[in-house]
Amino acid sequence: MQGSNGGKKWVKAVHKEWKILGNNLPDTIYVRAFEDRMDLVRAVMVGASGTPYQDGLFFFDMHLPPSYPDEPPLVYYHSFGLQLNPNLYDSGTVCLSLLGTFVGEGSEEWLPATSTLLQVVVSIQGLILNNQPFFNEAGYEALVDKPEGHRNAAPYSENAYLLTLRSMLHLLRRPPQGFEEFVRDHFRRRGRFVLGACEAYLRGCVVGTLGGDARATEGSKEEGRTCSAGLRLVLANLVPRLVAAFAEIGADGCDYDQFHGLRDILVEAETCSSE
Repeated sequence: MQGSNGGKKWVKAVHKEWKILGNNLPDTIYVRAFEDRMDLVRAVMVGASGTPYQDGLFFFDMHLPPSYPDEPPLVYYHSFGLQLNPNLYDSGTVCLSLLGTFVGEGSEEWLPATSTLLQVVVSIQGLILNNQPFFNEAGYEALVDKPEGHRNAAPYSENAYLLTLRSMLHLLRRPPQGFEEFVRDHFRRRGRFVLGACEAYLRGCVVGTLGGDARATEGSKEEGRTCSAGLRLVLANLVPRLVAAFAEIGADGCDYDQFHGLRDILVEAETCSSE
């Protein structure tokens, strides 16, 4: 069996991890282990509502080295060459103190006696794929609740959202091995809500504030606010491609006519860009 060169201690630790993951994973995180490669685990996370990553799928491969659990797993993010978060590099590096790729202290670091793969995936989803990714940048946490931080956080979230949409298109064209049907099924169910979020943002909702099923919340509207011209222009290009991709897999309700003027908004954006 490949990947078991860490000895009995390693094999015991891996089986323990499988059991913990099998019993405790949140509903929005899915993991697949490989019996012929015990050293590899593939995880996919669903972007949470109320974040720029809503309804996106984010894939991570975790390699358990022979020294595991004395050393943390090596984690690779399937980025498709896109950097949609300060802690998720386009090279695939995941910047997280638990993995030893970012400065941390105490319980933030990997502790061989208590740290687990479950802690890793939950930390990535909760600490990285959050509602204000701009502040994940080192040193930027000092700008939280300050005007400068607010000004910069909004465009960063818009860009993170657009890159999330691009990653959806990549996944539909080339889903990771072992998750082909998972990807298609997810977007068959959620495609119409992805398009609903596009419409909500084009109509002035703040990116990263929608509730479940792309519903506006109390924090979704700011007086006098509209989405940026850049968001409109990029969505004018992305939405038709998303509609076509969703239609190809048989997603329900993914038609322009359903979205009460979404087509008109996008045509307006294209018109403005050509003037």
